[in-house]
Amino acid sequence: MHRRKFCLGALGAGLLVKTAASQAADTYPSRAVRVVVPYPAGGGPDIMMRQFGPALSVTLGQPVVVENKVGAGGVLAAQYVAHAPADGYTVLMGSNSHLIQKILQPKLNFDPLNDFIPVTIMGTSPSVLVVAASSPYRNVQDLIAALTANPGKMNYGSGGVGSAAHLGGATFVSLLKAKATHVPFKGSVEIPLSLLRGDTEFAFTIAGTAIPQAKGGKLRALAVTSREPLAELPGVPTLHDVLHSDLAIQEFWFDFWLPKNAPKQAVDTLYSATTKALADEAVRRQFAAGGINVEHSASPQADAAFVRSEYQKWVNIIKLAGVTVG
Repeated sequence: MHRRKFCLGALGAGLLVKTAASQAADTYPSRAVRVVVPYPAGGGPDIMMRQFGPALSVTLGQPVVVENKVGAGGVLAAQYVAHAPADGYTVLMGSNSHLIQKILQPKLNFDPLNDFIPVTIMGTSPSVLVVAASSPYRNVQDLIAALTANPGKMNYGSGGVGSAAHLGGATFVSLLKAKATHVPFKGSVEIPLSLLRGDTEFAFTIAGTAIPQAKGGKLRALAVTSREPLAELPGVPTLHDVLHSDLAIQEFWFDFWLPKNAPKQAVDTLYSATTKALADEAVRRQFAAGGINVEHSASPQADAAFVRSEYQKWVNIIKLAGVTVG
């Protein structure tokens, strides 16, 4: 009799432990959430995420840890997160750079459309056509005249093949029917240095990097790739207004992606927390100062549809700009 009571008691205790463990597992997040940023520390997207992290930490109720995994135009970070545990605690700062790299290199070991669950877009940012502050090119017309007069003799830098800077430069040169040499660096943070050294004559840098450099007197902004001018760069025209082509409108975006098969609760909770954090006025001011327009998706499903539509858009841009790997 005592033995039977002991066994029943032990069974009951085991069920209680199992139930408690299940409840703990279903509570998301119960520990720190890691956001993998595919860009170098100090660059525009990295600064953006580090500014946003504290606000997101508040709405999530857990610490947000930013980790930089740089290399191959964002490919290394994407492959890493695609193969991370699908528990909601490893998040990729996804962008159209990942779509572009897959279009250019179909055999890459990740699929941006099928290996991730898009959660929500966070912001959009154009590129800025810049030259060194000491450059003789005072405006975009000066640069166009120099490119036309010196075919193949001018260089433009980028953070790698298929990066925002590369596509911006390739599109610009193609629309002008001009010739210039693309100089890829290991990361976008090297672009301003190359301009200051004179290794390159012009570049398309993301607004978050270009704006402080222009305001600090190191670079000169000649044009922006957004549909509308940027308030942070008064007097700087859009490239669309200069070249009169929709291909000159290239706004890059930043998104949160979870590995496929992530729990629905993680997707929904991260979406809700991100949306609330993006409504913070301090966050919006910080983003605007870096040339980033705050955006958020209507739902994770709407974000997934947006990512798929963007994939086709960049297929068309890459084909028209003639960008290839190798």
